Amino acid sequence: MGITGHRGLSAKVEAQVRAELAKVVDAYDAEDLVAISCISDGPDVWFAQAVLDHGGRLEAVIPAAEYRENLPAWHYPVYDELMARAVDVHHTGMKESTSQAHQAGSEIVVGLADQLIAVWDGRPARGYGGTADVVAYAHSVGLPIRVIWPHGATRD
Repeated sequence: MGITGHRGLSAKVEAQVRAELAKVVDAYDAEDLVAISCISDGPDVWFAQAVLDHGGRLEAVIPAAEYRENLPAWHYPVYDELMARAVDVHHTGMKESTSQAHQAGSEIVVGLADQLIAVWDGRPARGYGGTADVVAYAHSVGLPIRVIWPHGATRD
């Protein structure tokens, strides 16, 4: 399963989303479960961690050679740990961590997945390569999409 979702969610929304992701993961046998994630801070990591904790596997997608350096520094230890645990790593071949690279990485996630989990409020993307763009791309190629958004939740 691929993952996409909004970053920068409040602690309350994070707790709700993590609980919903755990329900999704718990419905699968560990040997059948692979998370495909760009492992950015937020839902990408929460889902990857839930799958690994359940006994599943992680495939990482790296949008750009400079991707890690453009993530928040506080996220580096988690990113590095998950990269070390990934059974496979896919690259776009792009160098700069731009919106185009992020969309390209997300398109690889979609291409590898049997289903996309989208932590999405249903609103348009705030910039190219955002969650709504990934959902639209998945829809355009016929990939099943499961949207997770807690009732009453808001983004900043």
